[in-house]
Amino acid sequence: MTVIYSLSTAPFFAKHPDGCFKTDRFELYTAALSSLNCRKSGNKTIMHCDNQGRLYLERIGLSRLWDEVKSTIPDDLDGINPKMFWAAGKLFALKATPCPLLMLDTDFIAWQLPELSEGIVAAHTEELSPNIYPPITQFKMQDYSFDKSFNYGVRPLNTAFLYLCGDDFKRYYVDNAIDFMKSAQKSDDYLTYMVYAEQRLLAILAEHKKIKVGTLFELKDVHVQQRYTHIWGAKQVLRDNAGECERFCEKCRRRIRKDFPEWEWVIESVEREYKQ
Repeated sequence: MTVIYSLSTAPFFAKHPDGCFKTDRFELYTAALSSLNCRKSGNKTIMHCDNQGRLYLERIGLSRLWDEVKSTIPDDLDGINPKMFWAAGKLFALKATPCPLLMLDTDFIAWQLPELSEGIVAAHTEELSPNIYPPITQFKMQDYSFDKSFNYGVRPLNTAFLYLCGDDFKRYYVDNAIDFMKSAQKSDDYLTYMVYAEQRLLAILAEHKKIKVGTLFELKDVHVQQRYTHIWGAKQVLRDNAGECERFCEKCRRRIRKDFPEWEWVIESVEREYKQ
């Protein structure tokens, strides 16, 4: 199976036009363990980047973590607002990859992949909390109409892990998501617009097309199950607390040395990047 990842630098440079792009140290380790575990199972891994993302991975010496690194994400996100739609690169990665495919976030490790054969499989469903998934009437759009035949009450799907088996539905989802992102009026809301396009719309369209949907686990079980690690909720803690970050990175280093001793050079590459 093809397992894809994405790295878009446009959101960073939109906020820091003169900055030097760098991924969090802990996320370089999770990305490494994620790809290596998938490759160990015989899967082909591909990192989809924009040009700056590809150059970054090559410069720090980590492009070999994936079977291929491709510059398929537009540097300007094809006109999509990179501040509002910081995960838009994932949609372009999907667009460029034939199904069946599995898309993983770089902060998601599947220690053991499930059997995947049909429909859609996402990490978990999410609650329709109004502060994250508000009524569609709150979205300010331009030349865009919300389809009245859709069920907007379906629970969104977390796409840190996303399996898609069919190209027809993938195109339908990607085209609708990109259309939404391009039609959104400029806003300082950097959460609800993005998760609508990426996660809520996926569930809405899947129900509309009567596509079978499965999940890996329930949201309430995210911290007790053992087969998957997703550090999304802990990222800010790791950024703010140097001790916690070092403890987490050391766990990752030990796991690389234990499970992938031939890849121990990855540790040196990551640490060299953060000693500069």
